[in-house]
Amino acid sequence: MSSRHMFRLGMAALAGIALGALSTSPGAAQSAKMRILQTNFAGDSIHIIDPATNKVVGQIMGIEAVHGITAAPDGSRIYISEEADNTLDVIDGKTLRITKKIPLSGNPNLIDITPDGKRIYVAIALSWTDLSQFPQVKAQPSGGVDVIDTTSLQKIKTIAMPGGVHDLNVTPDGKYVIVGNARGSKPPAAVMTVVDTAKNEIAWTMPMNPSPSPMAVSKNPDGSTRSIFAQNGRENGFQVVDFATRKITNSIKLPDITGQDQNPFGPPAGSHGIAVTPDQKTLLVNSRLNSALYFYSLPDVKFLGVATLGGKGAGWLTVTPDSKTAYVANEHTNNDSVVDIKTMKETARIPVGFAPARNTVWMQP
Repeated sequence: MSSRHMFRLGMAALAGIALGALSTSPGAAQSAKMRILQTNFAGDSIHIIDPATNKVVGQIMGIEAVHGITAAPDGSRIYISEEADNTLDVIDGKTLRITKKIPLSGNPNLIDITPDGKRIYVAIALSWTDLSQFPQVKAQPSGGVDVIDTTSLQKIKTIAMPGGVHDLNVTPDGKYVIVGNARGSKPPAAVMTVVDTAKNEIAWTMPMNPSPSPMAVSKNPDGSTRSIFAQNGRENGFQVVDFATRKITNSIKLPDITGQDQNPFGPPAGSHGIAVTPDQKTLLVNSRLNSALYFYSLPDVKFLGVATLGGKGAGWLTVTPDSKTAYVANEHTNNDSVVDIKTMKETARIPVGFAPARNTVWMQP
């Protein structure tokens, strides 16, 4: 046997050892599949980011005015709400092509999926299509929430409610949908609505002024809902709602940053985007006004610090499953800020499309 042949065999053996180590490491396998999906509201594509390199590795093309985005738990499908057509679009996770467009009852905003992946809830804003008193254009009397069955890929119900719906969140246990009735009604609905997912009916409502938009939800050790963090964009802050007692327990204004120029944020709010880390230890809150990401400890909601961002117009964020990294969509500078949660520092900025908005984690199949 030649020395060259022996060298090749040795290298093949080393490669086999490395491949075996890679294939038996769940963490490595998970990291290789994880992607960040970044929508671009003023563009016609969704950017796919590899968090291992913080580089754009692909795009989903030909989608106009995307508002909400979520993914099936197994990554087999991506779901988006498309305002241009008033549809929920279903994208195949392997081909990255739209396989179905599900008609909705009105103009869609945020969407969320149940933990088992069987239902999608779509926020329906008010539709300004009433021409009965033309030339005055009026809104239809109600928005609501559309319920989508992911097996049949059909809308199975519309839950009507006062005011247009901008944001909603399925609770971690999948038993409820928390709804912010905050889009376009005059006078404002000024209410938070809680939907029972077993019946797909309204369970209870709670007066709130302003209506929450957006929101984040924390859970108890048994998985049940603990708190709702309701963003109060006009005050650049948020309120804390105890789910069990249905009472506001705290109202917090984000502190200003010394030496930081405030950003002319435009509509709809100075603070937009809020998330609880998967380990339930930290609340992250965007500020469009201050171009910053704020950190609060949980469950005591104590201020920890702030990361100033190189991008402007922080409008949404998502957090990696290991609770280590946040991706903040900067809609005014067309990029994403990558923020290390432990150090509370921006570590990178990723160019994406025009007016990046909602983003989410996707486990690519």
